Amino acid sequence: MGRELAENPPPAATAPESYTVQQLVAINPYNPELLPELEKLVNEQVNSKTYNLDANLCLLRLYQVQKCTRCYSFEPERMSTVIIARILVKALMAMPAPDFSLCLFLIPESVQMEEEFKTLIVLSHFLETARFRQFWDEAAKNRHLLEVIPGFQQAIQSYAIHVLSLTYQKLPRTVLAEAVNIEGVALDKFIEHHVANSGWALDKGHSKDQLIILPRTEFNHPELKKNAADNIPLEHITKILPILE
Repeated sequence: MGRELAENPPPAATAPESYTVQQLVAINPYNPELLPELEKLVNEQVNSKTYNLDANLCLLRLYQVQKCTRCYSFEPERMSTVIIARILVKALMAMPAPDFSLCLFLIPESVQMEEEFKTLIVLSHFLETARFRQFWDEAAKNRHLLEVIPGFQQAIQSYAIHVLSLTYQKLPRTVLAEAVNIEGVALDKFIEHHVANSGWALDKGHSKDQLIILPRTEFNHPELKKNAADNIPLEHITKILPILE
C-alpha cells in the first residue's frame, strides 16, 4: 500500500515545478523564495535581449519589503546592486515607456544615492529632455555600466529617432548625427538602412546640410490629426441621442 503511494504521488506534489517564473509571479508576487529565479531571469533578459517589466518590478518589490504583521521593512542584505543596475538599464532601453520611473519608485532613496544609480538617473533625465549630446557624453564615461547590456546603443538610437520624428519633417544630418552618436561613413550606412527600411527619403535640394525627409505622422504634420469625434461609430451616436432628448 505504501509502495503504491510512493509510485503514484498526488499531482499537487509536482505542480509547482511545472510553473514558469512568470506564472509563479502571477500567483504569489510576494513570495521571497522567487528571488533566485527572478534574479536569474534578469540575467536571461540581458543575454537573450528580451524584457519582462512585470517580473523585474516584482523582484524590486521583494528586495524592498519583507512583509511583517504590521509593517514593511527594507532588507538591504537581500539586494543585489548589480541586478538592480541591469534592471534600470533595461528600463532605459524601453523608453519612451515610463518603465524607468516605475522601477525607480521601488528602489529606496538610500540606494538611489549610490554612484552608479545616480548616473543612471542623470542619463534618464537627459533622455527625457532630449539632451542627446549630454547623454552620449555621460554614457561614454560609464561604459562599464552600460556596455554589459547587449543592444543598449541601438535601443537608445531608436528612442532618439522616435523623439526626432515627433518634431521634424525634414531632419538635418547634423542633428541626427548628434542624437544617435554616429558620424562619417557609419552615419551614411545608418541613413541608407533607414531609407531602405523605415520610409526615410533624402531631400534633393542644395542645402549645405543634408536633409532627411521623415515619414509623415500626425505629430510632425498636425493637419493629419483626426478629430476625436470622427472616430466615434455611428451606432454609438444613435444610442446617445435618445438619452440627451
